[in-house]
Amino acid sequence: MRATVRDVAAETGLSIATVSRVLNGRSNVAPHTRDLVLRAVGRLGDQAPRPRVAPDAPVGAVYVRCPYLLTDYFGHIVSSVGETIELHGRQMILGAGEAAQESEVLPGLPDRPGVAGAILILPPEPGDELVRLRDRGFPFVVIDPRTPPPKDIVAVSAANFAGGRTLMAHVVELGHRRVGIIGGPVEWLPSGARLAGYTASLADAGVLPAPELLRQVPEPNTEHGYRAACELLDLPERPTALVAFNDKMAVGALLAAAERGLSVPGDLSVAGFDDIDVSRATSPALTTVRQPLQEMGRMAVTLLMRLLGRHTLEALHVSLGTELVVRGSTGPV
Repeated sequence: MRATVRDVAAETGLSIATVSRVLNGRSNVAPHTRDLVLRAVGRLGDQAPRPRVAPDAPVGAVYVRCPYLLTDYFGHIVSSVGETIELHGRQMILGAGEAAQESEVLPGLPDRPGVAGAILILPPEPGDELVRLRDRGFPFVVIDPRTPPPKDIVAVSAANFAGGRTLMAHVVELGHRRVGIIGGPVEWLPSGARLAGYTASLADAGVLPAPELLRQVPEPNTEHGYRAACELLDLPERPTALVAFNDKMAVGALLAAAERGLSVPGDLSVAGFDDIDVSRATSPALTTVRQPLQEMGRMAVTLLMRLLGRHTLEALHVSLGTELVVRGSTGPV
């Protein structure tokens, strides 16, 4: 049987009138109340009443730009973005894949027929292009910005500094002081934030990171993680632990350790960041930091809908909390 407004009200604990205002796109509803109703609609599935686009909001689809392969990292974000867009009664136009990096999409978005706004995931475009798009009055939200977001641009990211600090604090508590750090691309905002978190926890233990123990790579993938780990493990005095920018690079570090006959975590501790599927597939499984990838997608769409509804946003740069996940790849020095 088809669910009714009364069913959604029972699911959320809200009044029928409040649920009706949300489903009819009224503006006099608190953001957290709107989210509560939309999530309940999602749980009730296809039989639930569908929300309508706010009458004062621009009509059209949401363009989602993800110029990368939809692997487990980007796939989680894009899927949650798509599901949330559908809950808001809109369609999604997806521009994805590495080939999309070469196309100049942003300048033409405001003139694209049937597009009301956009979600830009880790956009490779420089900040001045985002500023030009903003100045044309086109609504968009950035997920996981590569560089510091310019003023008045809405962005959602994870708490990279706090996550890095918590992860390194765990490694330090295990007794490690000579820790090799495999950082991401120098120009990336998350790279700097995570590195600052790593070094902050080392400083708390009275350790100044040695330059010889730091490697930063041009692309955060398994191959570059492997190469950086080889360099660190071949030092005359090798590190007792390796902390990588992400899980893929940590997998490369595990390969380098295995080639040298080092047991993990007996001879060497290894940790990553992101908690993507591969972190649970290694042996031993990776200690890592869980990013709220799906919540980042949901939050970005919620913020975009508020922009489309012409609401004022006080929090333009939203940083979502991370969680340390301790598994078998880290142990006492």
